[in-house]
Amino acid sequence: MVEAWTGEIETLEAIAQQAETRDLLLRMATMSARGQLAPFLEELLADEEVDAETAGKLAELATDATFLHAVEDYVHRTAVLH
Repeated sequence: MVEAWTGEIETLEAIAQQAETRDLLLRMATMSARGQLAPFLEELLADEEVDAETAGKLAELATDATFLHAVEDYVHRTAVLH
């Protein structure tokens, strides 16, 4: 599953370096693994403080479990190096 993202090291590294993005995606990965992502997405889409474009992009990322797992795996494997 994670192998699909191994060619995207620059993307994963950029995410690992941006604390807010990294933390959000790690939380989304955890919620996804627990089957708890749907309520988060409903709340996100209903939040008037989040613009539609950002909410849409986050919803798109949330539906890609492979991507979320790859981010989680990369961040944990490289945490010692950072």
